[in-house]
Amino acid sequence: MTITIYHNPDCGTSRNTLAMIRQSGIEPEIIEYLKQPPSREKLIELMTRMGISPRDLLRQKGTPYDDLELADLRWTDDELIDFMIAHPILINRPVVVTPKGVKLCRPSEEVLSILPNPHIGRFVKEDGEIINAN
Repeated sequence: MTITIYHNPDCGTSRNTLAMIRQSGIEPEIIEYLKQPPSREKLIELMTRMGISPRDLLRQKGTPYDDLELADLRWTDDELIDFMIAHPILINRPVVVTPKGVKLCRPSEEVLSILPNPHIGRFVKEDGEIINAN
């Protein structure tokens, strides 16, 4: 069984999600999407499988979102995808792919809904928040 995480090791939510996957007993395929950005086709496939629009996948914090004026509604979905391809930091994370589905896992415990074994017991996030998933 393959689970894939589109991961940014500098992101606490992404690190927590990866740790939850590992605590479930699975070592996922890790794609550091800032180093290996998804192709346009893969990005569209992921959004389609998640049932979200490009605007829903845009990350604002710590990105060129404001400089590029991406809040402006004049941008088409295709143009927003072009921006994410040109600036992968604009892709919100982590995105996790499992046999049960594809999901943007914010907050990190969202991953539990698509893990084959979501019973990870007690999990303590980096910020100290406790998640009980029995």
